[in-house]
Amino acid sequence: MIFPSTYRKPILIAGNGVRNAGAVELLHEFRDKTRIPVLTSMNAVDLMQGDDKLGFIGVYGHRAANMIVSASDLVIAVGVRLGLRQIGNKPEYFAPGARLIRTDIDQYELSRNVKDNEDKYLNDAGEFLQKLNAEAVPCYGVWNAKCFEAKKVLEPYDKQAGNLCVEKISDLLPEDPIVAVDIGQNQCWAAQSLTLRGRKGRILIGGSYGGMGCGLPYAVGASFASGRRTVYCITGDGGLQMNIQELQAVASEELPVKILVLNNRALGKISEVQAGGYQGRFLLTTEASGYTVPDFVKVAEAYGIRAVSLESYEELDTCKEWLNDSKPCLINILLPEDTLLLPKMNWNQKDMMPLPPDEVMNTVKTILS
Repeated sequence: MIFPSTYRKPILIAGNGVRNAGAVELLHEFRDKTRIPVLTSMNAVDLMQGDDKLGFIGVYGHRAANMIVSASDLVIAVGVRLGLRQIGNKPEYFAPGARLIRTDIDQYELSRNVKDNEDKYLNDAGEFLQKLNAEAVPCYGVWNAKCFEAKKVLEPYDKQAGNLCVEKISDLLPEDPIVAVDIGQNQCWAAQSLTLRGRKGRILIGGSYGGMGCGLPYAVGASFASGRRTVYCITGDGGLQMNIQELQAVASEELPVKILVLNNRALGKISEVQAGGYQGRFLLTTEASGYTVPDFVKVAEAYGIRAVSLESYEELDTCKEWLNDSKPCLINILLPEDTLLLPKMNWNQKDMMPLPPDEVMNTVKTILS
C-alpha cells in the first residue's frame, strides 16, 4: 500500500514525468476521485488548468501553492525533481510537517534525499498512478476546498502588469490552445497567470532545455508537429531578438503563429538581479544602461507579417480577430520598463516576498490550519 490514510492534508505535486509517461488522464482520474489538491512544477503547469488549477511551486511559483505545501502533512511527488528552484536552498523549509513520498523513473534523482525519512519508489509515473488509483484512498474534498479558498484570498495580491497582460491573453484564447513560452520574466508571468480553458491545451515551457529566445522556434516546431495548428507565442523583447530571424520561417511557411511580445524594453530578470544584488549598477539591461529594442512592427512587416503595437494590454481586444484567424501576426504589447516579477523567494527564505498585509497572511494560515 502506497497511500497512508491517516493524514488530514495530503497534496500531490506533479512534474513533466507525468506527461512523459502518458499518464495525464491517470492524474486527473486520481484527482477527481480523491479531491486531493494537485500542484505542479513550472514546466508542468499545464497539467492542471481551468478550475482545477491551484498553481506551481517554487522560487517564482504561486504564493498559494507554496503556502499549501507548507501547511500539508503528506506530499506525494510524482515525476518531479524537487530541485533547488522548487524547494529552495534549505530543505527543512520545504513541507516542514509533512511526510514525503517520491516516485521517479531516474534512480539517480532518487539517490538524492529531500527529507531524511522520505519513501521512494523507482517507478514510471504511469505505473505509480495506476497503483494509487487502485487503492482505497479517502476523499479530501473539504481540504481541497480550503486550498482553493486560500488561493482566492491571495488572488488580488502579487499581480504586476505582466501578470495582468497574461490574464488578458488568457481571456482571448480559444479552448485547448497551444502556447509556446520564451525564457525570462514572460515565462514566469505565463506560468503564474495563463489559465487555459479545457484540459488538452499545452503551455510549452523549456525550463533548462531551452535558452533565451526559444519561444519562437518552439512555436514554429509546435505548429508543424500539430499539423499546422495555430500556436500562440508569448515572448519578451529580449528573447525575440535572440531568434528574430525565425520570422522568416513563419512567413515563408505561412504558419498561423501568433507572436505576443511582452515588451518592457529591458532584460527584465537580469536587470532585477542587477538592481537587487549589485546596488542598481545596470549594464546593457535597461534603456539608460545601453540596452535597445528595435521597432518590432517594422521588422515583422519587413518579413510580410502583419503587426501592430499596443500602448497597453487593455487594447488587446482590438486584435481579437487576428488571434483567431489562420494567418501569422505579431502584437507588440508595451509594458512599464520597471515591471517586476513577483512574488519570489530567496534561496534561504521561508516566505515569498513581498508579503501581503499581515491580516491576509493570517487569514490564509487559518484557512489552511
